[in-house]
Amino acid sequence: MKSLRNVAALALSTTLAFGVASLGTTVAFAADDMPAKSDQPVTDTWITTKVKTELATTDGVKSTKISVTTKDGVVALVGVLATQDAVDKAVAATQSIKGVKRVDSSGLKVK
Repeated sequence: MKSLRNVAALALSTTLAFGVASLGTTVAFAADDMPAKSDQPVTDTWITTKVKTELATTDGVKSTKISVTTKDGVVALVGVLATQDAVDKAVAATQSIKGVKRVDSSGLKVK
């Protein structure tokens, strides 16, 4: 297990050093190898990234039509969607993200 941990540490340091974005690869460790929870604060950049990812996988929402910005945990959504249902889904998906304090959807309009 120690060599697996070393490989993961090398991969993480390489990723951080070169700014390589995650490609969705998950590495699992035994509970005694690494802590399961991070005490790191959630940043606005992290929230924006997670919201964009969530919107991209939400059925009925054209995420390419939505601009996402976050300031102090308040997420602003701006764009034009086809239906009110799509707007409601976008807001609900955004609210589901850890660290989101409030969603400003006043910039979301229905076509």
